[in-house]
Amino acid sequence: MRTTFLVGALLVGVLTLGGPMASAQAQQPSAPKSQWSSTDLAMTYTTEGAKVTPSGGNFWLQGGSLDGGVTFFRGFGLATNMTVEHASKFAPGLNLGETNIMAGPRYTFRLRSKHESRIFIEALAGEVRASGPIFPTSRGITDKANAFSWQAGGGWDISITKHIAVRAIEADYVRTYLPNSGTNTQDHIRLAVGVVYHAQSH
Repeated sequence: MRTTFLVGALLVGVLTLGGPMASAQAQQPSAPKSQWSSTDLAMTYTTEGAKVTPSGGNFWLQGGSLDGGVTFFRGFGLATNMTVEHASKFAPGLNLGETNIMAGPRYTFRLRSKHESRIFIEALAGEVRASGPIFPTSRGITDKANAFSWQAGGGWDISITKHIAVRAIEADYVRTYLPNSGTNTQDHIRLAVGVVYHAQSH
């Protein structure tokens, strides 16, 4: 609960402060290229390959994410991500919903071209909340569970205007630690595409 609150507060903070920071950056004198800073807000469609247990069959969750990032100095910064996904009837009579809220460091490379693009890598950690009648406990099966989660990966944003970019691809390895009568771990691959609002000081 505390993890969700803190990471959620950070995500809200990034979204709330993104506009004022962008305005302030625009009013400041230009910085050396090695010291550029930026704010990015993204909305993406996500699909995530998953298993309930290590020996279970594969299935795909579908959903979306809200992603915020602030780059402070020489490409280094912080990112937050909230992803909400759902899988219907992945097994007879079973549905699954997951909400991941995470935060952590991000490093961004700028690629100069006619349409500037940015490649980022990141490592985030937080909490997953899941619902569906599939989580074993000492008292039987429950339909809700919370657990630690983390992800590592990156993405490629291609600018189409000064402030709008397309997230051409994002790929992340996601690990969660929900109860499953086995190792109590799940290894997922998440793919995402979407749109990005970008504000930058040079």
